[in-house]
Amino acid sequence: MAETIVYDVDAGKLIKEIAAKLKGMEEFKVPEWAYFVKTSMARQRPPVEREWWFTRAASILRQIYTHGVVGVNRLRVKYGGKQNRGMKPSRFKKGSGKNIRIILQQAEAAGLIEKVKGKRAGRKLTAKGKEFLESVAKSLKS
Repeated sequence: MAETIVYDVDAGKLIKEIAAKLKGMEEFKVPEWAYFVKTSMARQRPPVEREWWFTRAASILRQIYTHGVVGVNRLRVKYGGKQNRGMKPSRFKKGSGKNIRIILQQAEAAGLIEKVKGKRAGRKLTAKGKEFLESVAKSLKS
């Protein structure tokens, strides 16, 4: 029987479960400014959800699992959107890099990801990070 991996589980349920687990880790703390900032130039207001920081962190960890090595700029594109410019046509704008960078630094402090240098620089999951995501996925599967 094959090992349960992150791809086998519904992404929405997996992200909610990972976010709940990250809330319990002391390395993941919501900065006090996070409730007042927008997540992208394309957004008009800050997030309404109270626990959005952990949801975003869980989503970023899943992105790193599925894509391998991922940098801040690539994640900014992922979390961007179309900016409403009134009468002018909408344009794509990247997401906020500060939010993503802080979450990546917190995940590094927790030992879930590590920096990679070379031809494709960015961050990738450590063995502990892969084990963490796969254990959460396994608990959802059964």
